[in-house]
Amino acid sequence: MSRIGKQTIIIPVGVTVLKNGQNIAVKGKEGEVSRAFKDDEVNINIENSGITLSLQKDNVSARSLWGTYASHLKNMIEGVTKPYQKKLILEGIGFKSEVSGTNMTLSLGFSHPVKIEIPAGIKATAEKNVITITGVDKEKVGEFAAKIRALKKPEPYKGKGFRYEKEVIKRKQGKKSA
Repeated sequence: MSRIGKQTIIIPVGVTVLKNGQNIAVKGKEGEVSRAFKDDEVNINIENSGITLSLQKDNVSARSLWGTYASHLKNMIEGVTKPYQKKLILEGIGFKSEVSGTNMTLSLGFSHPVKIEIPAGIKATAEKNVITITGVDKEKVGEFAAKIRALKKPEPYKGKGFRYEKEVIKRKQGKKSA
């Protein structure tokens, strides 16, 4: 039994949740998010003040989807009321980041600048080697931040590369001179 799935998800004032077949769309003051849910194992009932989830079949896959769907719906509602935000810090001499329109240009010590296109629905800003990524969809924000971080992961000796805002990099001592 899922403790998360049993709870009623409260819909705040100013947020509308619409169900169209398997798709559920959530609209709020910050934007709109939609997602497809399989409705053959878990029932999603939308009332005027909340959302309840119940099982159609009691099997392993249905029980595993029950809490997952509840978490997805909570994240969708939270994202349209207050957008998700990730901050990446770029450390290293000569490393730069710029945002122009829908493209991001990064100088990461390679022989060429790295250009990345910012996905639709995500806003990115770069100020003094701090890249801020915001959006209403938690998965898209996290995926884009991880994609940028994968370009230059922080190394343990000098800490050069991208790291998340509150991430702690374990430093190594390096070689000792005799």
